[in-house]
Amino acid sequence: MEHGFVLFAALLGGLSAISLPLGSLLGLSWQPSQKIIGGMTAFGSGALIAALAVELVAPTAIHYAHAGGAIEKSEASAHLVKLIIGALMGGLIFLLLNNIINEKGGFLRNTSYTIGYLLNVKLEKRKKHLSLISKSELVRCLPASLLMEVLGQTRERYFEKGEQLFAEGDEGSEVLFIADGCVEITTDQSTVAELKAGDVVGEIALVTAGKRTATATASVATNALSLSREYFDLCRTESQEFDEVCRALASNRLSELAELQSDDPIYQDWVTKNIDSLRDASLIPSEEEIQKASDKHSGAPMAIWLGILLDGIPESFVIGSALVVAVSAIIAQSGVDAVNLATLVPYTLIAGLFLANFPEAMSSSIGMKKMGWGNVRIFLMWLSLALITSIGAAVGYWLGETLDYGVIVLIEGLAAGAMLTMIASAMIPEAVHLGGANVTGSFSLLGFLAAISFKFLE
Repeated sequence: MEHGFVLFAALLGGLSAISLPLGSLLGLSWQPSQKIIGGMTAFGSGALIAALAVELVAPTAIHYAHAGGAIEKSEASAHLVKLIIGALMGGLIFLLLNNIINEKGGFLRNTSYTIGYLLNVKLEKRKKHLSLISKSELVRCLPASLLMEVLGQTRERYFEKGEQLFAEGDEGSEVLFIADGCVEITTDQSTVAELKAGDVVGEIALVTAGKRTATATASVATNALSLSREYFDLCRTESQEFDEVCRALASNRLSELAELQSDDPIYQDWVTKNIDSLRDASLIPSEEEIQKASDKHSGAPMAIWLGILLDGIPESFVIGSALVVAVSAIIAQSGVDAVNLATLVPYTLIAGLFLANFPEAMSSSIGMKKMGWGNVRIFLMWLSLALITSIGAAVGYWLGETLDYGVIVLIEGLAAGAMLTMIASAMIPEAVHLGGANVTGSFSLLGFLAAISFKFLE
């Protein structure tokens, strides 16, 4: 009978994970609206939360609440503590491994991870841009709302060694903020100054609407940020304070205002205050940016596979361990002959996992297809994960048979903590992004109630 229980655990694991290849097939053949994907993801989140609460946490908590006698109460208390400790450890382990995998390209497996990763990249880039353009007193006069627009209008420029940024007598068409490198300022073949990272080039011509008074040449390979005259003039129109500083600079006080150093407390306060505004800017990545991120991470396919495996490992184990607990309880009461496999199915757990896996595979498959992955490759990846989940459930049962019950509770806590962290960090944010708050809230509730309803079958 032992082998029969192990095979039954594998069957239950496969049943919960069969929704992975099924969801993948749907995602490869149909591209629903974002609201539909968001609603399905929220539904799966609610169902999985119900499975965790009812099948993993509730039995230990209820046993503690109803324990009678000092010895039983003490044992139940120890198990509850192990569950809590395991959940905390599971959440931390998941976050650690998830961050490692995401850095290798695993963030591409999930919409919310992808958006979060690319937003952080953009935010860091804009922070750098902000620090550079803030060297100019002119820019620090801009209100935060207009500053965000200015950052959006800057473009990166690259100059080879010896290449001119502009020549003496040219019309002033842009102001340049040096990111790295060195720029030599000359007039009549004489060197006036050497400007480096953080310095600003070309402000005077834009302020005075005159011609360039000197020649700027890159003495080494140089990167800079460029802001056009048109947008510079628009800022003067939109901000009276900005315009007043421009007039002051035009009155030969530019040198005094431009000498503010990066360690000036006024500068530091200004940067700190405006960095917070960056998070409110519209930074949603485009499909082109996602494709570039995929191309940049050569190991992304393996990282994505490992990331999805990380999401699925905890669930495969708890299926086997839950079956161990159920079988052990029946054998303890009535003997092995009383075991009826049909009545041992943890319907709520299986339903929760099935409903959570389906939208994850569908949504991720749509994204992978956009990245240029072939349909067969995508389907086989999800199929392999379903098979691994089935094997994992069998291993979970086998381990459960050989380990002390207290250890099983600890491991179930690990699984519950990892799964709940995954729901909160990936599934729910994705649902909110795709479907909106109202869709996420309502469908999460429906998924929760749907999974609990499977208790009627037990």
